[in-house]
Amino acid sequence: MRFLVDTKERSNTIEIMDDLSMSGEVLLKTLDQLAIINKWLGGNAITINGIKKLLEKHTLSKPLTIIDLGCGGGDMLRKVADYGRRKGYIFNLIGVDANVHTVEYAKKLSQKYPEISYLHQDVFSQDFKEMSYDIVLATLFIHHFKGKQLIDLLWMLKENAKLGIVVNDLHRHAMAYYLFKLLSSTISNEMVKQDGLTSILRGFKKEELVKISKELNVKSQIAWKWAFRYQWIIQ
Repeated sequence: MRFLVDTKERSNTIEIMDDLSMSGEVLLKTLDQLAIINKWLGGNAITINGIKKLLEKHTLSKPLTIIDLGCGGGDMLRKVADYGRRKGYIFNLIGVDANVHTVEYAKKLSQKYPEISYLHQDVFSQDFKEMSYDIVLATLFIHHFKGKQLIDLLWMLKENAKLGIVVNDLHRHAMAYYLFKLLSSTISNEMVKQDGLTSILRGFKKEELVKISKELNVKSQIAWKWAFRYQWIIQ
């Protein structure tokens, strides 16, 4: 079967959501739709499973700070909070996003979760570089970066994270592209459709993640997950 889309190299196309000044009803509806799609495609479970692996030897009585980069509407953090409550962990959960309107929406949706707070912050800012935490979550986040910028970001995270990093991101594959194109025929939000396809083309091949791991000189586990995701755990 021959595919027309070229997935050999990562795309340089910018996603609409990369406009950090975006606000209003379109933004909120997009955040809601993305949360639903991530749930449909099993994305939440991949991140939660990664946290479980990092906490295998952690005692319940010791508080943990977990940050979520590019947190969007906070749906992942609320899932993590629910997991922590069920298991008896003491979580301090912090969502970080560079769009102030997104942060305000996440706060509104998380009012029943006192263990969650949110920061409007650039991950390349000095304030963020000085943060300390136990675990970093990067769900559909690192594909927004390339080259030295991506290496610098991951290097900083691995230096500051006491336990590790859980990356949950896209496998750049033609089948993933066309499956999402089929799925998006049921979606009315044009931003979700366009950004979804763009994000797949900005995703990764396994060998690229292996190469980055070697550059960072870290112990890591890379596992393929449905639907066309990589769970990349850096310790």
